[in-house]
Amino acid sequence: MKKNSKTAALIFLASLVAAFAILLASIIKNNAYNAVEHRASFSRERLFSGDAARSEEVAVIASARNSTWSKAFDFFNEGITEHNYQAYTIDFTVANHTGDEVEDFSFRLTFDQDAYLASAWNGSLEIHQLSGGEIVDTVPDLREFVPENHILATFSVDGETMVAMKPGDYLIYNPSTSMNAMEMPIEPMEATTPGFIMYMAIGAPIEGLEVELDYTFHRALTREPLFWVSMIILAVWLVAIINFGITSAQIRKYNIRHERDNEIINESIETFTGFIDAKDPYTNGHSKRVATYTKRIAKEFGYDGEALDRIYYVALLHDCGKIGVPDNILGKPGRLTNEEFQVIKSHTVRGGEILSSFKSLNNVGEGALYHHERYDGNGYPSGKAGEEIPFIARMICVADSFDAMNTNRVYRDKRTKEHILEEIESNRGRQFDPQIADVMLGLIRSGQIKAGE
Repeated sequence: MKKNSKTAALIFLASLVAAFAILLASIIKNNAYNAVEHRASFSRERLFSGDAARSEEVAVIASARNSTWSKAFDFFNEGITEHNYQAYTIDFTVANHTGDEVEDFSFRLTFDQDAYLASAWNGSLEIHQLSGGEIVDTVPDLREFVPENHILATFSVDGETMVAMKPGDYLIYNPSTSMNAMEMPIEPMEATTPGFIMYMAIGAPIEGLEVELDYTFHRALTREPLFWVSMIILAVWLVAIINFGITSAQIRKYNIRHERDNEIINESIETFTGFIDAKDPYTNGHSKRVATYTKRIAKEFGYDGEALDRIYYVALLHDCGKIGVPDNILGKPGRLTNEEFQVIKSHTVRGGEILSSFKSLNNVGEGALYHHERYDGNGYPSGKAGEEIPFIARMICVADSFDAMNTNRVYRDKRTKEHILEEIESNRGRQFDPQIADVMLGLIRSGQIKAGE
């Protein structure tokens, strides 16, 4: 029981450690995934065709809305009045096609021709003008652009000041984090749409714009397969430990009841055998001693637990048939007559009959019925030989004979240790099972069973 409990405890501990190891692995893997910075580039068809961009986990899809707004851009004060630049409203939809949040993003918009930024929403712009040396300036909100507060190259038409972008110039769009225009995070399968109003030459293609998107994910731990593996193991572990606790409590309750029952059985049997032993003062305590020796022998053969208890009780009852033997025969100091010896021998059969109705111990009558059988077949009552004799009866035979030699009897004094050893040795294979005899000899020689004292 203790060994099983220790094994169960080790299994529970190992499974708990495994569950937490897998959980830790899932957290590390998830954090590593969230720390990766992703980048994707979009231009021409990939930028302006929604179908092409949908193959990306996160895509930028540009959509230009033509307008009727146009202006005459007179760069050199030549008196130009004909409108030569048209306003375009271009939406740059950042679409999340995954089951994870896009925690952060920014994109770089590079121009391939002259363009003039009139407005933008909702985030801030980090503008890089490269002509004549790089100028970098950040405009928090282009809709509230004040030229005097910035160092950027601009151009004004009809009282409207716009930021001038030349081929190769670029801007970096950083999404809004304000409560009114929150663009982050982008939820799974959702999108956010920043936009620009810019003027470009009438008739010039706008598909030359290029976008480079940088983004990071925030994957929920619950989307990590290893997380659910660890949760399943923990759930199974929890159910198992609850069941183990309930089962252990039931086993403890059973063991307590079993021990109490054993005490009742033991006390009842010892009381009964006490009546038998009391018939002859010279054999008082004989049944208990034989049971103790038999149990010690059985332990050497690997018996334990309930099996060992059963052997003890069977041995304790081995002489129960003597209750029907008259006291004058049991206590006779002289030599028995043939008739008296037959009465004595009948205690084996009578004991088997008495115990035949004892159902709580399997084969309890074997000890009483066969403990006077001999290994060579010359015993009684059946003349069984060798392994025909039940093993428990063969053990009781050795223990019974030892106690008879190791105690004072009405007709003689107890034997010396040397005489007892010699008797057991000489009767190996004759009266006694050789293996059991060897075990008994070892117990006596080692002092585990005292002899001749």
